Amino acid sequence: MITLNSAQEALKSVYLGVLSEQLNIKANALLSQIKQSSKDVYGKEIIKLAPYGLNGGIASGTEDGNLPSASGHKFVQFKTGLKNLYGTIALSDKAIRASASNTGAFVNLLNDEMESLIKSSAFNLGRMLYGDGTGLLATAKVTEGEEDETIITYDSVKNLVEGMKVDVYNGSSFTKTGATITYVDRQNKKVVFDSEVTIADGNKLYASGSKDNEITGIKRIFDTSTGAEMLYGVDRSAYPWLYPYVNANATGASISDSMIQTALNSIEEETGEQVDFIAVSGDVRTAYQSYLSENRRNIDMSTLQGGYKTMTYAGIPVVYERFVEDGTMYLLNTKDFILHQLCDWEWLETENGSILIPSSTTPTYSATLVKYAELVCDRPGAQGKISNIKTTN
Repeated sequence: MITLNSAQEALKSVYLGVLSEQLNIKANALLSQIKQSSKDVYGKEIIKLAPYGLNGGIASGTEDGNLPSASGHKFVQFKTGLKNLYGTIALSDKAIRASASNTGAFVNLLNDEMESLIKSSAFNLGRMLYGDGTGLLATAKVTEGEEDETIITYDSVKNLVEGMKVDVYNGSSFTKTGATITYVDRQNKKVVFDSEVTIADGNKLYASGSKDNEITGIKRIFDTSTGAEMLYGVDRSAYPWLYPYVNANATGASISDSMIQTALNSIEEETGEQVDFIAVSGDVRTAYQSYLSENRRNIDMSTLQGGYKTMTYAGIPVVYERFVEDGTMYLLNTKDFILHQLCDWEWLETENGSILIPSSTTPTYSATLVKYAELVCDRPGAQGKISNIKTTN
């Protein structure tokens, strides 16, 4: 006989470990390469010392000359808050009762919910990894006649998928909360909502309830715009080495080995760090494969942790990531990144240990998976980006 207690025990003892592995290792290729640690977490904050430069107490001298003066390693203090990551499943009372006498049916019910949770969480974790922490999904490019329709054109639909709930903002003001996307026309960059919404040109879509609450992703490290000087509580204008390598002038230049190697050389010469992960958009991946084929080069393949198969450049995995902007390549050193966390994924529990919580308005029970974490890059200056790469003939 299946009961709420046995369902809760299954969620804790059977499914939690599987969910953690799926979300930590198999949700995203980049995430699978990043260390996760509770080190440097103090209460609700991450406080850590990020090293830069070299120890200055090194010198050559004469046989009886003065020894070099000691000069300790240089550090700057990063300080940032933990972000709250949630994932919720819902089980109807009717479904639980219908499968109460059939263990197989109940297992299938839970499996379906877990698969849905993993799929949704993997999408959003990947999106946040390559985002800027604001939760921005897209910016409206409204044409005449679209202002009061259910179909709206956007600058990009990479971060959008059917079923997502989004908030619409005009500047800092709400215009619509919790609108649901019913269809994404990826070819024409149009989005269909479940109801009519008023969206003006330039209005922005954010993941519902997530505005300015997401982890500090890769895009934020490369943001050099005015007002983006602060990173992890440090003013980068006072520490220029915190700015990464950026080649934004690739317009008109097709992808090539020399383009990649020039960036790798620059990063290594300036920082002494070596890139071990290259993330590319879909059009750059296709262009690079064409380049290798045209030059009669074999495409070398590698398998990353988590089972991700990818091509390589000089032994460095070149990974397609759907959330990377078109015409863009990120050159990263994954050893410089740590996902600092208060704890690994856990179920939210009540005081009596319950994780399936009855709704006060509907005949359903919900369980919420939670993780308090933030992504920190110890050496932002050792990362690189090439944008505006020509990918069409």
